[in-house]
Amino acid sequence: MQNETHRRARRITGWIAVVAGTLVAALWAFWGIIENFHEGWFPPTLAERLFYMMLYMSPMLFFMGLPLLAVRWPRLGAIVYFALSALFSFLVLRERWERLDAAILLSWLPVTLVPVIAGLLFWFGRPQPRRWAYRTIIGIPLLVVLLAGAEPAWRVAHRVDDGNRSARLIEGHGIRLIWAPAGPGWARTPQQTGDWEEARCICARLTNDGTRLADEELNIWRLPTVDEVVRSMTRAGKNAGGVWNPESATARYDVSPDKESPLWDTTSGTIYYWTATSAGSDKVYAIVYHGGVNDLRKDQRLGSLGFRAVRTPTLSGE
Repeated sequence: MQNETHRRARRITGWIAVVAGTLVAALWAFWGIIENFHEGWFPPTLAERLFYMMLYMSPMLFFMGLPLLAVRWPRLGAIVYFALSALFSFLVLRERWERLDAAILLSWLPVTLVPVIAGLLFWFGRPQPRRWAYRTIIGIPLLVVLLAGAEPAWRVAHRVDDGNRSARLIEGHGIRLIWAPAGPGWARTPQQTGDWEEARCICARLTNDGTRLADEELNIWRLPTVDEVVRSMTRAGKNAGGVWNPESATARYDVSPDKESPLWDTTSGTIYYWTATSAGSDKVYAIVYHGGVNDLRKDQRLGSLGFRAVRTPTLSGE
């Protein structure tokens, strides 16, 4: 009777470990597939896009592998969890030791204790039957990938991209602007991005055709306001009906916009545009291709943060 109670306790402990490990892998599965289609689905070839997908899904694969290892070889898996806890502790504390305080300790404890607890559970636990433990660890994260990735996969597969990267007249929802062509006035790669002041100066120095920079500010082109970008956003080739509310600092759309031409380059890693609208003394608004608006520091630099200059059409009928 005592042996049966002991075996049951070990099975329950093992399944607690399996469920906990599966939940961690499922969270990374959700994050990975969402971020993959949010910012990683941009290279021009399918092979490159699939490579990026594997990068985004690698945390899920790693956190699936840990419990799979621990189910097959419990003691070895537990040791790997303990080592992971030590690694997390080192990474968190190595540059903060001189200014260690309660807040840092609170941020450190979860990433340290969770692998230790998981290791202890696998050390003493033995989930049975093991085949169902394997199926749980593999199946649930993959199911999360399928369910969470279905809508964004459909969306990116139906993006509108006419391949035209020249200067574009974009009209809609009360806005009529010329947007800069590919070149210095349209930052589309990490090498072209800069902080807000750099973006503003580049726009001000653009020549009339938007392809070259003058030695001084001409002020033909400028950064768009957040209201202008919101009103210019599209979905499926049609204006998204965006309206900017300055009082609540929020944007509302008739339909959620997407990263598509003529406003965005679908083959660029840029997913944010700087705007000219202030959000405080040292902040301005930046807009995401899906319509979200964030306030960022003017000195912030991100490889995914770019800009596109605009100018008012001339009277000649542009």
